[in-house]
Amino acid sequence: MAHGHKSNEKVVYVGDSRVKKAGGFQTPPDYTSFPGKSEAFIPNFLLKEWMVGCVVLVGFLVWVIAEPAPLGYPADPTNASFIPMPDWYFLFLYQFLKYPYVSQEYILLGTLGIPGILFGGLLLAPFLDTGKERRFYRRPIASSLMLLTLAACVYLTVVSWDHYQHMLEKNGQTPEHHLREEEARLAHERGLPRPNPLKKAPVAAIIEPEDPAMTIIQAQCIGCHANDLSGGMGPALLGVGNRLSKEEIAETITNGRNNGAMPAYKDNLSTEEIDQLAVWLSKQTQE
Repeated sequence: MAHGHKSNEKVVYVGDSRVKKAGGFQTPPDYTSFPGKSEAFIPNFLLKEWMVGCVVLVGFLVWVIAEPAPLGYPADPTNASFIPMPDWYFLFLYQFLKYPYVSQEYILLGTLGIPGILFGGLLLAPFLDTGKERRFYRRPIASSLMLLTLAACVYLTVVSWDHYQHMLEKNGQTPEHHLREEEARLAHERGLPRPNPLKKAPVAAIIEPEDPAMTIIQAQCIGCHANDLSGGMGPALLGVGNRLSKEEIAETITNGRNNGAMPAYKDNLSTEEIDQLAVWLSKQTQE
């Protein structure tokens, strides 16, 4: 307001009536201005949840594109040394199903019962926890269950991954996706096309198939190396003469390899039979 009659005097308006009130519903900046009231679920709260969900989904898709799932070889039912592993977000459930009280005769409890209780509780949480308090430390039951679930998932995931690494080390294995990456890298360096595991290479012929050592092979080795020596649970013996000498083959047959993956035959075969088998296998070369 003005004091006096000077034209250059500053005028201060109190409660300026020249600003028109806008029409329609006006969302207040803070719902605490209205005691006992809360934000409308539709559309205010639901719209914010959708926006957060979209941001999380986009972030997850970017992560998936940047770090694609590891790709192993095609499934081989004869490969008994393969260690199955689910994706990382199922590791906790994979480890959980290894425990005896949720597997074997209790498998329905582990696969349907307990997961059904957990997901059912999650769906019923809005109806069971109807308190108006939203600060997590003022909601001890809901907060405790959430922290317990997160801790259990993290623990089971870590245990499952450690067990997988231990089994790889124990069996002397390299994960299949690492082998495929190495094969692709070597092919690229040599200027060759990327190896295609679905395209089987022609099987080479067995050298001297009438040799008496073939009888030993059929009696002792075809379970792992196949009748045509093309491999199965064990590596192919065709071309083994290119990789190992006669002495190395005899040592492998006698004492085994890879912590029992290749068993020792020193108690099953005589020294003459092992030498005969090593000589014949050293002839199995490929060009």
